[in-house]
Amino acid sequence: QLQLVESGGGLVQPGGSLRLSCSASGSTSDYYTIGWFRQAPGKDREGVSLISTIDGSTIYADSVKGRFTISRDNAKTTVYLQMNSLQPEDTGVCFCAAGIGGWVVDWYQYWGQGTQVTVSS
Repeated sequence: QLQLVESGGGLVQPGGSLRLSCSASGSTSDYYTIGWFRQAPGKDREGVSLISTIDGSTIYADSVKGRFTISRDNAKTTVYLQMNSLQPEDTGVCFCAAGIGGWVVDWYQYWGQGTQVTVSS
């Protein structure tokens, strides 16, 4: 079983930065991708950025390209999402997930509890 725990959310002003962490424990043999997703109030959950557990390759949603960076530590136990130039539209609960990969929420079977990101003046 895989367990994921997010941290690092908070309140930040527009233009500010936050760094989210996703700590993984347990088996890592049944998934290929770690993804960051977010869900704004009243909106569907959407993919933000993905990183391959195989080769470390990364992809980003168009809305965050150039502003966000996904990475993982050398031990491969923690995945990070560095969020720069944050905008009010980035507000939402951010989730870390592990699964086969891709942008579809249903393709991820392991989820963290979420961490709140609020961007407001």
